[in-house]
Formats: sequence, C-alpha cells, structure tokens
Amino acid sequence: MANARKNGLYSEISGELSALMRTGWADTERRGLPLDEQAPYAALRRAALSARFPGERLVVPSGNLKTRSNDDTYPFRPYSGYVHMTGDRARDGALVLEPRPDGGHDAHCYLLPRDGRDTDEFWLGYTAELWMGRRRSLAESEDVLGLPCRDVRTAVGDLAAAPDVPTRIVRGVDPALEAAVTTDAGRDAELEEVLSGLRLVKDVWEIGEMRKAVDSTVRGFTDCVGELSRAVASSERWIEGTFFRRARLEGNSVGYGSICAAGDHATIMHWTDNDGPVRPGDLLLLDAGVETHTLYTADVTRTLPVTGTFTPVQRTVYDAVYEAQEAGIAAVKPGAAYRDFHVAAQRYLAEKLVEWGFIEGPADRAYELGLQRRFTMAGTGHMLGLDVHDCAQARTEDYVEGVLEPGMVLTVEPGLYFQPDDLTVPQEWRGIGVRIEDDLLVTADGNENLSAGLPRSADEVEAWMARVAG
Repeated sequence: MANARKNGLYSEISGELSALMRTGWADTERRGLPLDEQAPYAALRRAALSARFPGERLVVPSGNLKTRSNDDTYPFRPYSGYVHMTGDRARDGALVLEPRPDGGHDAHCYLLPRDGRDTDEFWLGYTAELWMGRRRSLAESEDVLGLPCRDVRTAVGDLAAAPDVPTRIVRGVDPALEAAVTTDAGRDAELEEVLSGLRLVKDVWEIGEMRKAVDSTVRGFTDCVGELSRAVASSERWIEGTFFRRARLEGNSVGYGSICAAGDHATIMHWTDNDGPVRPGDLLLLDAGVETHTLYTADVTRTLPVTGTFTPVQRTVYDAVYEAQEAGIAAVKPGAAYRDFHVAAQRYLAEKLVEWGFIEGPADRAYELGLQRRFTMAGTGHMLGLDVHDCAQARTEDYVEGVLEPGMVLTVEPGLYFQPDDLTVPQEWRGIGVRIEDDLLVTADGNENLSAGLPRSADEVEAWMARVAG
C-alpha cells in the first residue's frame, strides 16, 4: 500500500477499490495556456546569469516541502533565486542551464508532473493531487513559463549521468539534487551570490509587483487602525490577525512574521509573539508587509498611539525619528552611496541623543564611536523585493559598499528604542519604542516613496487615526 500510515484506519486496500479509483476520470489537460507576463523578463534574467558562467552547468532548485510534524507540512515557499529566474513557484522543481559548445546555455525546468491515474499513488500518496490540489502538467508549464519542462523524477539520474560537466548548484535547497552532482562549496556560493546580486535592480514588471504589495499593505494598516478598539479588548493578536486577513485576501500571505508590538514590546526589534495587551496610552509599533501572489513583499512600519494622540514624551521621540527618516529619504538618489541614507539618519539621531543628554557628545564623536546604537539598535534599511531582506547574499561591493541605481527598492527605517529597564534615561522615556519605515524606489532623478499612502508625521498620524478609528 502506498505510503501506509502507522495507526491509519486502513491497513490495506482491495483490488476492487484500486481498480475503481483508477477509472472514470475526465481529461482535464489545459491546452493553449497564455504565456505568463513575467516570462519575458525571466528570460532576460537567465541570459544575464548565463553570461556570468560560460561553459558551466547551473542548477537552481526550488526546494521541497518541510515537515512540521508527522505527515503535516509547512506552507511551501520556493527559493527566491528560482522564482526570479523562472517565474515558477512550484515545489520540487529545478532550473538547469546546460552549457552549449558554441557558448551560452540551454535552459529547462525540472518539475513534478501531474499524478497519473494508473497507480494508487495519485490518491494515497502524502503529497498526491487528490490531497493537496491540482498541479500543472509539464505541457501546461511549458506554455506558461516559456521553458522546456522535464519530469523532475529523472533529474537525479540526468545530472549524475554527466559528471564531467563543470557544475554549480545552490546549496541547502534540495538535498537530493545536491547529492547528484560533484561541486565546490566556494564556487556554489558564488552562484548564489550572483543570483542574489541580479535582484538588486528591479525591472519594470517587478516594480509593478512592488507597488501591488505596498498598496495592499497600506490597506492592511488602515484595517488595523479601524480595529484598534477590538485589539484593546483582546491583545496584539487581533492586530496580527487583522493584517493577515488582508494579506491572504489580496496576496499570497504576509512577507514575514508581522511585528505587532504594543507598550514595552515596541522596544523589541523582532517581537513576533504578538500575545501582549494593547493598552490605552501606549504606543503600538506595527511592522508588516503583504506578499503578492508572485512573492514580492512590502515592508512598512508605523508607530501609532493607541488612543489616537501622542503624549508629549512620545511625540518628542516620534518627531526625532520622523526627522531622521526625512534625512535618510533625502539621501536616496541615483549615484549616492548605499550607506548615505543610513549615515544621514543615524547622525541626526546621534545629535538628538546628545541634545537630550543620553549619550556624551559632541555628536560627531558619538556617531563615530557608534554610541547612538544603544538606542537605535539596527541599521536604517535594507534592499527589498522577493525577500524582505532581499539580495542578502549579493557581493558586499555591490550592496552595502555599492552605489544606488534607478530600479533599486529599499527601506528607510530609523528607530529609537528605550528599554523598560534602562536606568540611563528618565522613567517616562522607558518602554517607548518608535520606528517609521517606508519603501523607496530609486528613480532617475531621486526617489519615490511607494508607501506614501500612509501618513508619517505625528500630526498626520493623529488626523488619520481620528478619521479611520472614529
């Protein structure tokens, strides 16, 4: 019996049931499917990848299901480099670029075909279509992706049968494919580095997806403000669930674990338990992003007064972070060093912390020594795209030490975090955490704030909350 479960109710199947299950099925093949709108852009990305590795076979897997417990799996999320190069989001797939003798590569995808009806696997297997939903056939995938597609069940044998072809593979994604080839760890890391670097500048299609992600995120934030009273009556989980509903309605899911941090929790950079109370008089730091159906994500943060009005101390901190963000946004433009927006925002916050007497000046010295980091904690932003921290494996020379170009999308997100047990600041400052984060597109003449649909200044936030929350 296929994939018999321990403690399953049926220990065997009759021949009659097996025969019954294999008959009487309609032909559901979908013919003449249109080419995916992303396919021409993915072809250009593959050409760029091909040019970087002449004469070498490249293997970019999509990844496999991961077990949560027993026969239950986590929702599948493919490797971003595979998605970028193919537009495909299927599990158990792989893009292979085979080198041509005359230069360049021939590309094809290995994919899991539809289940046939000639064995019991299609209705008894753990990952069978009758359990998990219909997959595209190989012919359907060829129509949609514009790529030749082969049965992934032959991939291990195919790759192992050509051991002399110089090969690179993205490691840590598909153990079976990785075991089928002999490669060098350093050269494989270079492949991942290039795949990551090719996502630094977004094409026109990708920028459109980023707009969709941000626009849905703006609506999600508005939903949360409209339900703040219900969060007060329950917990941070109400905010998390409210935003998640929008993400699932309009996209694939959330792009990362939402941070719904009220009160002291706002001082915790990655608070994702979201199980604390939402109290009047406190601040709520909401850091969340919708991931589109094509897996591009937004990443936006607003810090909101639960009652709709900042206290004097809260407003002082908020205004400082807002001005720091203004300085950072002004530094985002083509030709600027990537670090410039970070430096601008951090220098401003160092000045404020010296002015308030929380760190020793002068401000330039405090910044050079990094003293402001006691209260700013993290950097001021990162690249954004298929991953919330996109392009993370790109060459340092191209990313952190690089120069901004039109088409790059990044976050600007300064913050100040005064821990509840920090005796170096006055009591009324302790437990206040403020972050403001927006998604910036580098344009030919400066930048565009993609998330400008959400208010940023303290006055704008209060007016917006009054309109939405009532």
